[in-house]
Amino acid sequence: MKDSYKSPLEGRYASKEMLKLFSENKKFTTWRKLWVILAEAEQELGLNITDEQIADLKLHEYAINYDIADMYERKVRHDVMAHVHAYAEQAPTAAPIIHLGATSCYVGDNTDLLIMYEGLEIIRTKLLNVIAKLAAFADKYKKLPTLGFTHFQAAQLTTVGKRATLWINELLMDLEEIDDVLAHKALRGAKGTTGTQATFVNLFDGDIEKVRQLDHLVAAKLGYDNVIPVTGQTYSRKIDTRILNALSAVAQSAYKFSNDLRLLSHLKEIEEPFEKTQIGSSAMAYKRNPMRSERISSLSRFVISLPINGAITASTQWFERTLDDSANKRLVVSEAFLATDAILETYLNISSDLVVNEKIIAKHIAEELPFMATEIILMEGVKRGGNRQVLHEKIRILSMDAAANVKQHGGANDLIERIVADGTFQISAEELLGLLAPENFIGMADKQVELYLSDIIRPILEHNQHKLGLVGEVRV
Repeated sequence: MKDSYKSPLEGRYASKEMLKLFSENKKFTTWRKLWVILAEAEQELGLNITDEQIADLKLHEYAINYDIADMYERKVRHDVMAHVHAYAEQAPTAAPIIHLGATSCYVGDNTDLLIMYEGLEIIRTKLLNVIAKLAAFADKYKKLPTLGFTHFQAAQLTTVGKRATLWINELLMDLEEIDDVLAHKALRGAKGTTGTQATFVNLFDGDIEKVRQLDHLVAAKLGYDNVIPVTGQTYSRKIDTRILNALSAVAQSAYKFSNDLRLLSHLKEIEEPFEKTQIGSSAMAYKRNPMRSERISSLSRFVISLPINGAITASTQWFERTLDDSANKRLVVSEAFLATDAILETYLNISSDLVVNEKIIAKHIAEELPFMATEIILMEGVKRGGNRQVLHEKIRILSMDAAANVKQHGGANDLIERIVADGTFQISAEELLGLLAPENFIGMADKQVELYLSDIIRPILEHNQHKLGLVGEVRV
């Protein structure tokens, strides 16, 4: 529909996989799954729940009567009870035991946790694929010298591949953070209205051991080993903040990459993919704007802003619960996952086909390297019998003259020609050019790339080989 607002994350950016995960259908079918599991667990622990009732629940687990649920919600103003009533109409034999002993957060919180953990797995997989693409890029260009920049001023040389390892290493830090969250994942379980499990103590006639078993059995049926040990009515909203922080970390790394690439694109050294039919500007037909990188920057800025919202929500919860988290969570958590997903889809698309303009890179090195090589030239002059202090002053003056030729007259960097013509250094043009070979100025950058990839990155990628092979999609 064109006459109703639709989130751009849905219409333009996020993947179908992530959109499906945060869909209404995923949410409400998970609610029903949780009601089925609760009934099964309660039956196994001795409550009077029949096989027929459970079979009735399972029969309608995925066929949700949304029209009836919507009708009930308008009437009762309570989404969970609306779906309880709707489910009961479809499974009348099970109506007496649906949601037995539970509070709304049994379905709400457990579903939120399940979806967020599944979302983190999707993010993790895409993160690994971006790392794999950048690792291949770093390996390919590990020996290609390029200007290093500090303060966006030309500095000592590095290599194109070495710079890529800086992007990779930040993503690796994000992967470690996500893995830490997933390593500690736990469900809310069956905790009751204020987290005391009082209703379940009553249902099981004071049998505390069965109440404890119910809590863990529900989680186990969902494939989880752990439950959050203590809760109020809700799990601590600090869990949401922790997850939002992990997503923000991914966005921070992607933002850094996208800014670097936008600057490199301006220098015409490295560019993102640009399709044959792609238009860079509606007016300036020659333009090749880095729109993918700019999209990453834009979406990353949004994701980075979201954890403060989670932090405020977590810190303002009253006692065992308050409801001012609900509408906020619906917006912030889902949008954070959808936007981070879109960032990584775009990052993967770019990193799969980066364009390296080697001759432009070499041209920029040639323009700056003579200045960087002045110390080496000075030492070579001393070896040939020159006075260090005299040569230092001489090369300082010649450097200033060459810089003036570049900055004030728009000329080339002619420092080498000036040194040869001066004669003080007793060194030929051929010898100077030999000293100025760019590969002599990269230190152990190429070796650092080799060691980093072999020792750190490849073992991780090999361990996760089954998750690799994704292709990033840019929808529009």
